[in-house]
Amino acid sequence: MKEYNFFAYISRMKNINRWALMRNTTNENIQEHSYEVAVIAHALCLIANKKFDGNYNPERAAMYALFHDTNEIITGDLPTPVKYYNPEIKKAYGMLEDISKEKLISMLPGYMKDEYRELFFYEENDPDYYPIIKAADKISAYIKCIEEGKAGNSEFKKAEAATKSAVRDMKVPAADYFIDRFIPAYTLTLDELD
Repeated sequence: MKEYNFFAYISRMKNINRWALMRNTTNENIQEHSYEVAVIAHALCLIANKKFDGNYNPERAAMYALFHDTNEIITGDLPTPVKYYNPEIKKAYGMLEDISKEKLISMLPGYMKDEYRELFFYEENDPDYYPIIKAADKISAYIKCIEEGKAGNSEFKKAEAATKSAVRDMKVPAADYFIDRFIPAYTLTLDELD
């Protein structure tokens, strides 16, 4: 019956917290993060299509984003400074990510495996979406930094600047558009949003 454990297993995404090395005023888990990345990826595709002559399927991007960190149920959320410390660690962690994705896929019945393998390995199967999902992932991290700063937590100040710079360095026009036009609202209070 292990081929029917997949959905119960991925429901545990809510138990894996992000930003483990940082003091947080509000904890964020990978399930919440994946939802936000999906919303942003969907928006980035719409922006790319409407403003920059893109040809993305926003719903497909949202699905890729929903599953982009699922492997972290097994691996945990390895902090970025550790994950990218050197090429050997990055390569080894990439292999570990692939193994963990395959373990999760093995928890599905045969008739579902190929569909989920496509979602889990979208970088290989649909590489045009990689910059969109990566930009959405970074924008989500940037939003977290802004929110922590608004709560008076200076722990995220350096990460906020570095993450914004990382998004800009990606050279994804839709991401720059999102940063310029939608991010300023994240600095407002609820009363100011109304």
